[in-house]
Amino acid sequence: MKYLSEPAYRHGTQSAAGILLVNLGTPDAPTPAAVRRYLKEFLSDPRVVEIPRALWWLVLNGIILNVRPGTSARKYAAVWTPEGSPLRAHTERQARLLRGFLGERIRSPLRIEWAMRYGTPSLADAIARLKAAGCDRILVLPLYPQYAASTTASAFDEIARCLSRMRNLPAIRMARSFHDHPGYIAALAASIRRQWSADGPPDMLLMSFHGLPRYTLDRGDPYHCECHKTARLLAEALHLPDDRWQVSFQSRFGRSEWLKPYTIEVLGDLARGGTRRVDVACPGFVSDCLETLEEIGIEAKSRFLAAGGKQFNLIACLNEDEAWINALADIARSNLGDWASETWDSAAAQARADQSAERAHKRGAPAPG
Repeated sequence: MKYLSEPAYRHGTQSAAGILLVNLGTPDAPTPAAVRRYLKEFLSDPRVVEIPRALWWLVLNGIILNVRPGTSARKYAAVWTPEGSPLRAHTERQARLLRGFLGERIRSPLRIEWAMRYGTPSLADAIARLKAAGCDRILVLPLYPQYAASTTASAFDEIARCLSRMRNLPAIRMARSFHDHPGYIAALAASIRRQWSADGPPDMLLMSFHGLPRYTLDRGDPYHCECHKTARLLAEALHLPDDRWQVSFQSRFGRSEWLKPYTIEVLGDLARGGTRRVDVACPGFVSDCLETLEEIGIEAKSRFLAAGGKQFNLIACLNEDEAWINALADIARSNLGDWASETWDSAAAQARADQSAERAHKRGAPAPG
């Protein structure tokens, strides 16, 4: 194996800690070609599709990648913004806000980057930037509130692949999930209350989470349970009675059974049962994206109204909400542990680094500077 080149090292340089925010990914453009590249990488991940590789290769390359890119590209085009993909724009802004928030509180050297598990910017490039900035400790913080093998674990797999090509490895910590973090729940509740302040709560609050195949639950994936815990805590924070909220799962793909109930079917049943107004929140996403803006905000809304419902509101994801950025900073800080300090003395640290460099120089190392 050929290892990647290491950044130039100088004795006397102070090391830093890094935070790497990770989101799922997005095509670079709302075009069939860009969507095809994205889907090929995404759907080739064995964490995402757990069926025999040879069979799946035939299905993926023979059918899906020839049919789905055009349809998906039209859906992406419906939500594309002047800044590009909504998911990419929100993730970039969250990283920038987190950088400013923690920069005011943590005095020890800290760098923050963001990356996508699939597509660009890649995890490999983000880790390279952190290493070039002197980070010898990196906290990987996936922006998935609920843990799933197909998301969180897949990000860890890719981090491990990136590290396998490095000679000088940084220390790695990884945040697992924050589905029940008090700050995250409080931010969700406050955001929903603000949207209800004008015309009150709906007849039903539907909490729609991204779906997974049913077999993931049977094989021990905790995602289903963590989604339900998030929903319960949020309903409690909003003081909603049990008959005013439900959990459902969206984004079903293929013919196999997925986690139930399915969002589209629930919305149809609610409308036909006389529910006039439904609000849909998506607490499994911290950034608005194709799955919230198009699948829920356009497609699901159309289905609900066509079935007889009268009013449908999509509640925005947390995006750049101040309470969410505060919660994200708290999640990051607790996982950083002793890697970051609010009382760090830069002058004293530099003096120690200079002394270390001088000792190394006397023993034959290149002079600093």
